[in-house]
Amino acid sequence: MTLISRYLFRNLLTATVFATLALTMTIWITQSLRLIDLVINAGAPFTVFFKMMLLTVPTFIGIILPVALAGAILFTYNKLTQDSELVVMRAVGFGPWHLARPALVLALLISLVVFLLNLFASPAANRELVRLQYAVKHEFASVLIREGTFSDVGKNLTVYLRNRADNGDMEGLLVYDTRTAGKEVTLIAQKGALGDAPGGIRIVMVDGLRQEVDIASGRMSELYFDRYVVDFRLFDEKIEDRFPDSRERSMKELLRPPPEILSNPQQMRQFAAELHMRLSTPILAISFTFIAVTCLLFGEYNRRGQGQRLAIAVLLVVILQVASIGLTGLANKNLVFGPLMYLIYALPILPAAWVLSHR
Repeated sequence: MTLISRYLFRNLLTATVFATLALTMTIWITQSLRLIDLVINAGAPFTVFFKMMLLTVPTFIGIILPVALAGAILFTYNKLTQDSELVVMRAVGFGPWHLARPALVLALLISLVVFLLNLFASPAANRELVRLQYAVKHEFASVLIREGTFSDVGKNLTVYLRNRADNGDMEGLLVYDTRTAGKEVTLIAQKGALGDAPGGIRIVMVDGLRQEVDIASGRMSELYFDRYVVDFRLFDEKIEDRFPDSRERSMKELLRPPPEILSNPQQMRQFAAELHMRLSTPILAISFTFIAVTCLLFGEYNRRGQGQRLAIAVLLVVILQVASIGLTGLANKNLVFGPLMYLIYALPILPAAWVLSHR
């Protein structure tokens, strides 16, 4: 690299790092809202919350990096233009292709990082995150039941708790259970206690009433009890018996699906879509770079600024990013859209390269 190229590369790298950190912190905050209940309501240690937050990073960092790179390129080249540095560089003979070269080198590095994340870090992080979530649900099951709130603690099961005593006992319990087809069961008790069961958790209810309604006939039966056990069975499925999602699978498993996947067309589409997504998304960093540098370096210098060019570049990047999300969803429904990802993502590269070369 020449001195000018190193100068441009250093500025681009610095801007990309800051943009990545800013976007990461923004998404991190939104992700933390889903997990903060474990710390506030369940008493889970902060180390568990922090570990789960770290495990979410590889999942979205592969999406953030190309976007952050595009933003850094637009910011850096626009600032250099406003400071007349690019004008001087052009005056001494540097053409658009030469000026774009540092950005393209950085784009190749970002693509490699995204590729490695998709291959190794992201699936491993997803597997560990799911394992940790299962562990937290077992160990801190009390987070499912909150005071003064109707809490959905499972499929077709709702619990209301008026108050929780200092010793952990529950006061004022209501359980609405529709897990049995054709029947609605409502249980009301003055007191209760949470306990463990082989299949998950259970509540021992004391001094209460059980009402069962047969939906077909409309008949209702009542039972007063001194002690009644409600088995939630929320966690019948052990983590080791759980069928891993395609996002948790290694590249080897995606390329050679197990026999139970080969016989299931829906899961085969999910595996194929995940495979195409991991292999194609690194191309976005290169495409975003070509879009950004072409919009800012093509044409003559305009003293009125580059607002229009910036707007066009941002619009094209947004369109391509939305297409990426849309194609991933479509590929889960139809295998035809999987190979189409590579074509759409790489579509801006050749026209942009031709424009830069013939300027």
